[in-house]
Amino acid sequence: MKSGSISRRAALRAGAAIGASAVSAHALGAFATLRVRDDASGAADAPAAGASPRPQARSDSLRVLSIGVIGTIGEHDRKVVASHPRAKITGLCDVDSSALGKAAAEHAGAFACADYREAFDKHGDEFDAVIVATPDHSHCPIMTMALARGKHVYGQKPLVQQLEELEILRRAAAAHPECITQTGAQRIESRERRAAVDILRSGALGKVIEAHVVFGGSALAGGHYFADGKLGDSCDPPAGFDYDLWLNGAVHEPCRPQMVQRQWRSWWKYGGGMIADWVVHLTDVLFYAFPELTSPTRVCSRTPSRDLTHFHADRVLSTLTYPVSSDRFANSTFNLHFYDTNLKPDRAQLGIGEGAWPDGIVTIVVFEGGTMVLAPSGPIEVWREGVKSDGMSMPGLPNYESFNHWHAWVDAALGIETPHRWMPFEIGLRSTEPGLLAVKAARYPGQVLEWDRAALRFTNHGEATRTLVRRDYRAGFEPVRVA
Repeated sequence: MKSGSISRRAALRAGAAIGASAVSAHALGAFATLRVRDDASGAADAPAAGASPRPQARSDSLRVLSIGVIGTIGEHDRKVVASHPRAKITGLCDVDSSALGKAAAEHAGAFACADYREAFDKHGDEFDAVIVATPDHSHCPIMTMALARGKHVYGQKPLVQQLEELEILRRAAAAHPECITQTGAQRIESRERRAAVDILRSGALGKVIEAHVVFGGSALAGGHYFADGKLGDSCDPPAGFDYDLWLNGAVHEPCRPQMVQRQWRSWWKYGGGMIADWVVHLTDVLFYAFPELTSPTRVCSRTPSRDLTHFHADRVLSTLTYPVSSDRFANSTFNLHFYDTNLKPDRAQLGIGEGAWPDGIVTIVVFEGGTMVLAPSGPIEVWREGVKSDGMSMPGLPNYESFNHWHAWVDAALGIETPHRWMPFEIGLRSTEPGLLAVKAARYPGQVLEWDRAALRFTNHGEATRTLVRRDYRAGFEPVRVA
């Protein structure tokens, strides 16, 4: 390990740095205490807090309403769910008549409508479960209505777009434990991600110091998924596109170029930029491995970005601080660092050697006894004293069989025992929160914001509370709230 890395760790925790030779046999043997199972999630043995109990099968098949039938990932969600032998798409809902027509041709007999409220009010007895693959700003109103009507929910990430909605959706899911929820975090299918959870849980690399997440591109990169940050003149929405329904609960404003189809992610009112889009995929392993990470209490984002009136920032460097009280952590706080727009941490400071990153998007966890680098679907690199090894060669890891993330949701909703149900809303919301905080705090660059999740406010910044936490919903599109 390079001297720069040693001094940094010493600054983090005096005397904390240890080499691979100091990792105890007990820590390495911790893998053997894990039940050898193909998902290694531990979900069947120790359900995540707030996870729904197994439901009883209500019929021979799961009848599913698909909301957002094509869009960015809605088509894939719909088709993979429909490929389950006991699932049937019985309803289709989309504000784009062209997309709706295309999907309807693939599902004979399914009802079709543009307004999700009509689907629940007029066709509620025709489906048992819902896929929600709409723009971020409409997630919470739709998902809370689904839960209130007793429907199982597969919800695309990020689960919510407003900080207040973290609590609104959490309460809705907790009030309906009979409903099986699952977050659209399909990368957990990767054997490397499941192995990373086991490595994190095992303590084989010593106590955890901090984590770094590199998000690759930018909220303002332009192109297929993101806008370029230029407002443009107001314009007509695409032909056959119900713009008023697309706005959902957001205050009405003119349609603009690069807004309503795929590039809404860059817009302040509708998406969450690259960070919120990817945060669930990149932090899931942390929140599965460490229930101690409940909610951050501090966030500071730095960015030289342009005017943020309409768009999310780019070139974001953000640090979120979690309080921890656990002997699995080196300190009483755990810092989670985010890097947007191809920014990256310094390899030497992380205790890893020179060379190329395994991917432009990575999750890095720094321990007292080494550093783990994980690409979205693998590989896993484990670095000790500047020497790299393959994380999949760590002793004691079980075999990881393949499974289908979407089919696991269907199985659970049908009451079929499955070891593969990852990412219920309880974990999905914990993974979403740091992403929302990071991108929203960029409105106050360089300012430390003290976050109180229970009170839904920034205790040291009234203006941030007024501008970052909640939105006013248009009448008829409010989320369903549980007291």
